[in-house]
Amino acid sequence: MSDADTETSAAPPPPPAAGLDPRRHAFRPDLAAESLYGKVSAPRYAEATPAQVVRASVPLRLRPSPTCGFETEALFGETVDVYDIRDGWAWVQLTRDRYVGYVPADSLSEDIDPTTHRVRSLGTFVYPVPDIKSPPIMHLSLNSELCIASADERFMMLKGGGFVVTRHVAERGRRAPDFVELAERFIGTPYLWGGRTRLGIDCSGLVQVTLEAAGIAAPRDTDMQQAELGTEVAIPDVLDGMQRGDLIYWKGHVGIMADSVTLVHANAHHMQVVAETLPEAIERIAKLGAEIAAVKRLPALSGS
Repeated sequence: MSDADTETSAAPPPPPAAGLDPRRHAFRPDLAAESLYGKVSAPRYAEATPAQVVRASVPLRLRPSPTCGFETEALFGETVDVYDIRDGWAWVQLTRDRYVGYVPADSLSEDIDPTTHRVRSLGTFVYPVPDIKSPPIMHLSLNSELCIASADERFMMLKGGGFVVTRHVAERGRRAPDFVELAERFIGTPYLWGGRTRLGIDCSGLVQVTLEAAGIAAPRDTDMQQAELGTEVAIPDVLDGMQRGDLIYWKGHVGIMADSVTLVHANAHHMQVVAETLPEAIERIAKLGAEIAAVKRLPALSGS
């Protein structure tokens, strides 16, 4: 989830072992996932223990330290595979996109409730009682996963307690029809490296969460997305040939075309999600030494 539209850049990920990307394969010098036996060399291997996120959002870090910047976020209700717990930190792999890192061990529960619904609005609150005037106990973000025990027209009750507004929730199988419209709803959201919520989001996070809401699985980082999403199309003249839903990639940055001219993206120049013309973005990012690297098209989602 890098971002070329910024004054500084993060260090590149460590080199892979045996051709495996350490961002999506659970191995480190002292330990590796049992599933990687024979693929990577490690002093010991661990079987995965499933767990579920029980906090609103949890930063996933490359090192077990609260001072280490985070790479992504796991949301309420998501499941993870746990390979090690030490000194209050769990070394995990996210089920959603296979990203590997450390989260606080107390943010997880081994008691897993199969989820039935997801948050479909940019965010919602969990209330202790079915009354919007009661003080909320948690804020949940788009794509948070829920296990619903009962529901009526106004509220749904979570299995573990608490109530959410029914209009903010959808069954897991129901997906947003237009990921671009969702991306536009994020305009004004602060830029946050590693963020995946309306409280803060980065460029590839914006692509990932909006595609996920539309039922399209997407990897986390820009290089992964460029390699794996959609079909590459010839880079046209900046004012000709772009379609709604096209993904525009620079090295370390990505934006979403809202129409043939307008780019929606989270970036560290504006420090928020903005809509600006593609020529404006191209000119500014070129001053940082980056040109458009690829245009990727998602046939089911692009176009009018």
